[in-house]
Amino acid sequence: MLTRRELANAIRALSMDAVQKANSGHPGAPMGMADIAEVLWNDFLRHNPANPKWPDRDRFIMSNGHGSMLLYSLLHLSGYDLSLDEIKQFRQLHSKTPGHPEYGCTPGIETTTGPLGQGLANAVGMALAERTLAAQFNRDGFAIVNHHTYVTVGDGCLMEGISHEACSIAGTLGLGKLIAIYDSNRVSIDGDISGWFTEDTAGRFASYGWHVIRDIDGHDTAQIKAALDEARLDTTRPSLICCNTIIGWGSPNKQGKADCHGAPLGEQEVKLVRDAIGWQYAAFVIPDEYYAAWDARQRGHRLESEWQEIFQAYSRRYPDLASEFNRRMQGKLPFNWQMAIQDHIRQTGTKAETIASRKASQNTLEGLGAVLPELIGGSADLAGSNLTIWSGSRPVGGKTANGNYIYYGVREFAMAAINNGIALHGGFIPYCATFLMFSEYARNALRMAALMKIRSIFVFTHDSIGLGEDGPTHQAVEQAATLRLMPNMSVWRPCDAVESAIAWKAAVENDNGPTSLLFSRQSLAHILRTDEQIRQIEYGGYILTGGAEEPDVIIIATGSEISIAMHTAEKMNNRGKRIRVVSMPSTDVFDAQPQEYRDTVLPPACRKRIAVEAGVSDYWRKYVGLDGMVLGIDRFGESAPAAVLYEHFGLTEAILTGITESLLV
Repeated sequence: MLTRRELANAIRALSMDAVQKANSGHPGAPMGMADIAEVLWNDFLRHNPANPKWPDRDRFIMSNGHGSMLLYSLLHLSGYDLSLDEIKQFRQLHSKTPGHPEYGCTPGIETTTGPLGQGLANAVGMALAERTLAAQFNRDGFAIVNHHTYVTVGDGCLMEGISHEACSIAGTLGLGKLIAIYDSNRVSIDGDISGWFTEDTAGRFASYGWHVIRDIDGHDTAQIKAALDEARLDTTRPSLICCNTIIGWGSPNKQGKADCHGAPLGEQEVKLVRDAIGWQYAAFVIPDEYYAAWDARQRGHRLESEWQEIFQAYSRRYPDLASEFNRRMQGKLPFNWQMAIQDHIRQTGTKAETIASRKASQNTLEGLGAVLPELIGGSADLAGSNLTIWSGSRPVGGKTANGNYIYYGVREFAMAAINNGIALHGGFIPYCATFLMFSEYARNALRMAALMKIRSIFVFTHDSIGLGEDGPTHQAVEQAATLRLMPNMSVWRPCDAVESAIAWKAAVENDNGPTSLLFSRQSLAHILRTDEQIRQIEYGGYILTGGAEEPDVIIIATGSEISIAMHTAEKMNNRGKRIRVVSMPSTDVFDAQPQEYRDTVLPPACRKRIAVEAGVSDYWRKYVGLDGMVLGIDRFGESAPAAVLYEHFGLTEAILTGITESLLV
């Protein structure tokens, strides 16, 4: 019978061989964490390699994603659809084993990790989702949602500021099924971390309200197992298991050193490791007895079958709840979704209110919250400004598991990454909010959502200089453009309440990527439209006025600048000019439309075009061309009332009229 150390050595061998073959990668972490991973995966982790999407599986996240070969080795050895050939293609084009774990690329990967600390924040979101879903669906005798979230973190993860944000709120919320395993090897790329990381990490987590298990020998399997048992017993606090490990364990000349952190060991050192750990097999050779010992398919089948029996009994007792659980875990929208949202859009159009689009957003949440029980949201200490609370909002707290609103505090980065974790877990459509300017704090989490193509909704209010007196520190200028430049990120900047409602509709229905909704602080006038125009809002760009004939000039605008464009067009049309106004609340959605439709909105023959937006101008060049002009703001804002700022920066009807006239000469 194979020993635990021998099983762990299979991870070490695969990891160093794959990194060596690729001539690229991080062998140190997998070799140092192999003993921890062996105990966790063989003794504790509830999963089914044959069904990586089993709803009640434990979630395992490797936040220190540079050690990806640890995860790939575990997936391969335990029976996931990850072949040895894929292991041999580590870090190669189109393989299932990219340099860092990628969600959607490899079976069994719960989230994309690599930017340190974000996997930890994702794990907080997953644990929060598990607890909330359990509160909503579990009944006496039927714990259909009952799993743990395990996350490994390295020294680098805990240096990142996001770890402070995420773990602070995790402790406050008392997420007892979240277990973090700290691989404390005291080495990073630059060497021994004693020169730049000397804090009392265990004390820090204890102050957050975590259950902290200190000074575990990360190479002593008995200690590791006892620590995991202890962590699982504490159901009221998240747990941090501090494991002291040796990076590159088993490498005679490189273990414990930065040399093995982010570079292959070298052919000669690989041979020495084989001798040192007693691994007498050629590269990528794993004997059958090792595969048999690691194989988790039979156990996984049994665990899922036992859960299925419980769920079938639950379905007989609570058929409606069971059906709802399945719908939500499959990411499907309610049967009455379309009817409800279309009814809300009609009512919004009938009211014809002049209101801020942030208020229109709140009205939409009010109208849709009751038909979307999977909606869960929050704000980074700006609930009263973002207007993200509706009448059905219930706070999520340490003692109130069945909530749907999260008070994140001033933690924008963690908030966005936790939002991603909730989306990844399944069963919810999460949204989170802050000012558009402070999307900068959350930027890398937004990028990760886009990279993973997950349904994560980001609400950004106070979208321009229109917020006024708070000044340039709070006034977004370049943020809308940079969000639009992000692949897979859908961005909406609506001009009134109707466009705001449709923007929310698009965000909820977008199951192939995240959406950023940009809303105004100031009131925006209602625009009169035909039913056909309302339908065309969903195309991202459409003709508001001047569509009956070939235009002399096309004005393209978004958000609060639509009113300037409309007033200018009205004045010029009264002078006998043919001015078309195009509202383009979502450039990415418009760009995805058939060329024929886009040409009807922006006919190629009309080269006299003006784009108007209270933001940087360069983004709009692709729509106006060499013969067109952009009226925007290519500098930071000022502190003054909104109306004064629009006048100061020349975003006025008079200036736009002058530009239009100059194109007509």
